[in-house]
Amino acid sequence: MTQHLLLAAFALILATLAACGVDGAPTRPEPARETVREPGVHISGEARFGVIKQL
Repeated sequence: MTQHLLLAAFALILATLAACGVDGAPTRPEPARETVREPGVHISGEARFGVIKQL
């Protein structure tokens, strides 16, 4: 039984390592063309509050 467990663990580790880099080397995402800004802290957002009543 321990041999089967060891084999299953080895297969899981091998499958995990085989999946690393399947799609090639990692690449840095390109910044969105609309939101290219100077480095720093930028805060933006939208909030909506309200009450809906149906009769």
